[in-house]
Amino acid sequence: MEFYQKLYVGESIHKVNTVKRRLRRGVGQFSVYLIALAHNSDQLDIFHCGLLKQKYFDRKNLYIVGIAGSKGEAFQLVGKMLGETLLDGMEGDIKGYLQKNGAKGGAG
Repeated sequence: MEFYQKLYVGESIHKVNTVKRRLRRGVGQFSVYLIALAHNSDQLDIFHCGLLKQKYFDRKNLYIVGIAGSKGEAFQLVGKMLGETLLDGMEGDIKGYLQKNGAKGGAG
């Protein structure tokens, strides 16, 4: 699991380093949603951190670009990403925008 250097963090996440450490260790967290670069033709995946406990989940290749305290807050962060993408002239290519700005991972 890797984290985007310019990680998008929701307002309800107060101790982001603690949250990141718990995610790496596999400690359960009640209200943490992750935004990750998708490994398929989609741009982003939004999911509850509890899914990381499932065996089929590929934690090694997971690239987290955002952490939120609720699903709604995760959608707000994606909206913020979209706004920045549009300002950069990339017409909604969030994944391309993030990769252009240093994000790794995900299929192009």
